[in-house]
Amino acid sequence: MGYLSVALAVALAAFGSAYGQGIAARAAMEGTARQPEAAGDIRTTLILALAFIEALTLFSFVIAILLWTKVV
Repeated sequence: MGYLSVALAVALAAFGSAYGQGIAARAAMEGTARQPEAAGDIRTTLILALAFIEALTLFSFVIAILLWTKVV
């Protein structure tokens, strides 16, 4: 049962992160298409948002590793 929780934590974190990054990238591309002169600001904001999304994923991986070591 413990290994299942570790696998679910990793899988859900990866899926949620990929989904969120896809939505953010789509919104950035749409914004750049609508206002090409704001591409630099949009890119900067996108990179910052992607970093925050990835940080949440890494936190969940750390929690999964802690669960895994607790199970073993």
